Amino acid sequence: MAKLNPPFWYRPISTILAPRSETLWYFLALLSVLSLICKELTSCSALVAAADFEGFGDEGEEEPFESHQINDLAFRPPVPPPPVTQSDFETHHDPPQPFTSPTSPPSDPLPKASAFDYWDEDEFEGIPITESAQTPPEATTQSSTEEDPKPTKSPAKHRYYTIEIVCISFLICFVINYFIGKRENEKIALAWAAKFATRDSIFDKNFSLLGTGDGKDTPLLLKEGQNVFKFYASGRRFCQGLVATVELQCRHDLISRVYNLIVPCKDEITFEVYMNDDAMDHVVFALAKKKAAKVMQKEVRDLQVYANLVSPPSNRKWVVEDLAVISESKEVAGDLLNETVLDQVFGDKAFEKFGKGFISMHFSDQHSVTQRKMLLFKFALPDANHMADMIRLVALVPYYIDLIGRYKVSSQVRSKTESARSKAAQEAYKELLNARQEALHKRRAEKRKMIEEAEAKLSAEALHKKEAKERARKAMPKVKVSRGH
Repeated sequence: MAKLNPPFWYRPISTILAPRSETLWYFLALLSVLSLICKELTSCSALVAAADFEGFGDEGEEEPFESHQINDLAFRPPVPPPPVTQSDFETHHDPPQPFTSPTSPPSDPLPKASAFDYWDEDEFEGIPITESAQTPPEATTQSSTEEDPKPTKSPAKHRYYTIEIVCISFLICFVINYFIGKRENEKIALAWAAKFATRDSIFDKNFSLLGTGDGKDTPLLLKEGQNVFKFYASGRRFCQGLVATVELQCRHDLISRVYNLIVPCKDEITFEVYMNDDAMDHVVFALAKKKAAKVMQKEVRDLQVYANLVSPPSNRKWVVEDLAVISESKEVAGDLLNETVLDQVFGDKAFEKFGKGFISMHFSDQHSVTQRKMLLFKFALPDANHMADMIRLVALVPYYIDLIGRYKVSSQVRSKTESARSKAAQEAYKELLNARQEALHKRRAEKRKMIEEAEAKLSAEALHKKEAKERARKAMPKVKVSRGH
């Protein structure tokens, strides 16, 4: 049987599908050359197209690399990609990113890998590094696995010394105001002393001893504070002595000065006259402005117990409507507010001119436990240049010393006042007994509480022993002891 020859077109196909050894090596060599050529073309096109790769100089500074320089580089076999790590510090050896046209929208949000994604730092070492003027669009898009770079520190801001400046300014103002306010207070106090406590003045004519000592060079005023001054006088009938306390505004304190601008207050002077025991009869009397009189009657004990508000009489002159009278009896009020006082100070016409600085008067023989018989005067002080405006007010002090020293109440008023005082004394004694009983009960309760706390700390055996002793003591028969004659 004859052998069939294969057709002509079948021979190349059979050669490809079943190659011989020479043909197989030929195909492998051809594929190797083609792969090297493709790789070289791809790398050259990527280097030429990327104009702003990191690690290459700008166009204005250095000449661009040409393709024949890249061709001279020795090709190295492909190596496995190194692991991608995130560095905390900035580096200038990062791989360049491939150039993409800004007009073509990206088809995939994730960047695609290219031939130069795996950058070999040793291969291009020494190439000048310049940063591009614009950041490529891919630089703004990072992988979800990469962390955001640390924010750069902003330049140091200028330090402002606002608090220090304010504090130093306040301290300077405080020190300046301290000396200025101190000088103003001393000026007012010395102006008052020069007007009323020097030679041929009101107190010099009515008292034999002025100031704090017996000598001639002793000061008239005793300074107890930057705004408190005291004046002493003695050597007059019907009284043991007089103490005048000048209380001025705290002008040396900056905060108090600002407060006084918002809430105005006046400089005041208070006269305390200590009467002799046999020179004052049963008198409880007060004169003040209506608002202050109501407060005094509620807060001052002797006025609360003995005195009441006195209505103005209809058959005689009386004080101005701005003032209120508190007295134990109308007779005492009428005798103390005579026509001389009304014409000089407390009348309708005189009070507008001479009584502007009047605050209150308080006379009582039941004033306090230490010094019962006292006369209290309280006036407002004018400024240093107008001390003459309070001459008539200061003249009331020696006038009422003589008037109260000579005054005697009638028999009817005396009987009423004595009964009121005896009743008040009984009530005070009852209050004292009640206070003593309350104190005794309190001490007993505290002692009982201490015993109970001590028993609570005892053990059970100690409690049983104590209870047994108490039962034995109660069970013992009582024996009466009779004395033999």
